[in-house]
Amino acid sequence: MEKYLAFLRGINVGGHHKVPMAQLREEMEKLNFQHVMTLLNTGNIIYHAKSRDTARMEKVISAHLEKTFSFPIPTMVRKAQMIEALLSHDPFKNVDMSKDIRLYVSFVREDKSNVALPWTSDDGSYRILSKSDNTVLSVLDLSVSHTPKAMDALETFFGKDITTRNWNTILRIGKKLA
Repeated sequence: MEKYLAFLRGINVGGHHKVPMAQLREEMEKLNFQHVMTLLNTGNIIYHAKSRDTARMEKVISAHLEKTFSFPIPTMVRKAQMIEALLSHDPFKNVDMSKDIRLYVSFVREDKSNVALPWTSDDGSYRILSKSDNTVLSVLDLSVSHTPKAMDALETFFGKDITTRNWNTILRIGKKLA
């Protein structure tokens, strides 16, 4: 059994597409995943599985959750080792932090982008630092703009088959993986 993470897109946002975490854990267990644990209310699931085929797991989880909750729930699956490696690399260590800086990790299903990185928005409020293993690292500076178009930029470059987490969420996941 290997440890995996499933990142669900678009649930429990603004009161829409509600998915209770207790029910989500039950549904994952129905799929024969073991040691299922959810973190926060935004669809972060840690679990163990026999399968090593992450693409198949994504399809199985998405299909099952759509049937259960009656709306599409795009799912990105990553091996726990990938998240642990990301954390140990500390990719944001050179970012000057302030109360207005937000750090993001986006998971892309398939990277077909040819954007030159690092990339900065015209107003300087958003920077895409790097991408590797279908993972995009970016920084948002709210002191420059309170209405940045960060997600629009990500979708323009990488498509809509993407889900994003704040770095603090990834840090919390890392603590649960330890």
